[in-house]
Amino acid sequence: MGFHTSIMVDTSLNSLAQNLDLGDWPVKGGEETPAKYIDLTYEELQVMQGLNGHPERVDMLITVLRETLAFDNPFGDMVEQAAEAADKDNPLSKNLSKLEIPLDFPIDLMVLSAETKEFCRLEKIATLGEFADFAQNMPPHVIVGGDFRRLLNAVAHVNEEVLATVLPFRVGTKGLHLLEALNQLIEAHSEGERLALAKRLGRRLKPEEEAKARSFDSEHLQRMAESLRLRAAPLFQRFKGERDALIAAVNAGTSLERSLMVLHDPLKESLVAALVAPVIRGPGGAPAAPKKGGLAGFFSRLFKRQ
Repeated sequence: MGFHTSIMVDTSLNSLAQNLDLGDWPVKGGEETPAKYIDLTYEELQVMQGLNGHPERVDMLITVLRETLAFDNPFGDMVEQAAEAADKDNPLSKNLSKLEIPLDFPIDLMVLSAETKEFCRLEKIATLGEFADFAQNMPPHVIVGGDFRRLLNAVAHVNEEVLATVLPFRVGTKGLHLLEALNQLIEAHSEGERLALAKRLGRRLKPEEEAKARSFDSEHLQRMAESLRLRAAPLFQRFKGERDALIAAVNAGTSLERSLMVLHDPLKESLVAALVAPVIRGPGGAPAAPKKGGLAGFFSRLFKRQ
């Protein structure tokens, strides 16, 4: 298969055999090149005209192909090993690994500007690991700014506070977390939108909060709720372990509200609770019952028009 990209794929087998001091290739003809044989199985080679009944010719062909390919790319293994070593020596990847942030975390799930995500798409940067590789090998003439530069500096200097604004990272801990990921979905909306949604879920607002929430009608909140639901779905799959641990904790008697206190914002906690509640199951597989008057079980109402 290596011959598909070899510059010698259309070179005469006779010439290749002579270059390896194997003598002449016994089958004559202008089509006798590696290209004629490389897509055949061993069994198919044995019945080819000119090779049928001559197992020594089949062996010679395999030797010619193998030795030519090794000569064609003598440093292939060395290049592969150098690439692996470069990955291990990448300080950005090392910093991410120390924080137990997975290198396969998708750029699309990060809190980055549309311009930065488009830049990553054009440069074929789909994960944090690819981001680290690109930054490590970035040509000197490439100047980056905005969120790309901010993320680069945060990873390089292990700035946990900045990392927590871009990734679902909890300052003072390691790894990425489901609740922070859901919270970042909520934070992507304005304060007024968050207040209006919380009001629709039953939260009582202060007069100044009422003013901020007033401009968002039912249609807008319906679209917002649907968007949140759709964007939350892949996060529950991505963080399946934390999702299952949260379900187990609630089933064991821990309140959902208590688990959400790590977010340190009652309004956002209530909205994240509304996202989480539908996937939580109580004993016997029934939906977990929220506290009376609370918001944890109200997400199903987001889609009920008023």
